[in-house]
Amino acid sequence: MRNLLITLSYDGAHYHGWQIQENALTVQEVFQSALARVTEGGEDIKACSRTDTGVHAREFAVSLQTESRIPPERLPAALNRYLPPDIAVKSCREVPEGFHARYSCLGKEYCYEIWNHPVRDPFLHNRALHYWYPIDENLLNEAAAHYTGPHDFSSFCTLDSREIGDFTRTVTAARVERRGDMVVFTVSADGFLYNMVRIMTGTLLRVQQGKLSPQDIPAVIGAKDRRAAGPTAPACGLYLNRVFYDLPGSRLSAQREGF
Repeated sequence: MRNLLITLSYDGAHYHGWQIQENALTVQEVFQSALARVTEGGEDIKACSRTDTGVHAREFAVSLQTESRIPPERLPAALNRYLPPDIAVKSCREVPEGFHARYSCLGKEYCYEIWNHPVRDPFLHNRALHYWYPIDENLLNEAAAHYTGPHDFSSFCTLDSREIGDFTRTVTAARVERRGDMVVFTVSADGFLYNMVRIMTGTLLRVQQGKLSPQDIPAVIGAKDRRAAGPTAPACGLYLNRVFYDLPGSRLSAQREGF
């Protein structure tokens, strides 16, 4: 029995998130179907996270124990043969027996992408939020800096059954930058609450609209009240960008952003 770490990327536009659901197509369902055709083992998959409907991933991690004798370096090509064009396995490596894609994760990095141009880009449909009013990225970067540090992020969480207990998370980096007509909000933390990044983004857009100032963000955090923050930004602009593990020689290293 070997324990494997598999990384993949996917365009989530046509899926109801990662986790298997009844009567809805998900990334996990499609991935497990491909895996079964390759290993024929019915492995139990552990995922690093649960992305929601329409959310994308540039780097998503799963771990699984398997009796398959296929070398790890050959598994990506074998799996990609049976995966659709909007899902791709990027790498596979053997990891220690106790490794778990979720519980061994030290943190994650998300990006939210905003197409800031008067005219929509049809090639970015379902892949970025179209915001046609001018954006001052320096103003939003000033506001985003207030997200850093350990905070109770109750104001930035959509409450449901998955969110119980301690709502404190430590944000290690938060910045807004412009790349041509694309404005990108990037945030890293040791963990994220349900819809946290999308609500952070919606709150930044409230700053852009003059309904909040950058100096108001600490008060929004301190309120511990969802009503104090901005709206939840659409899922289409959100990307799970990186997952951090303490694994020597891996791209999924913990050497960046304070992890």
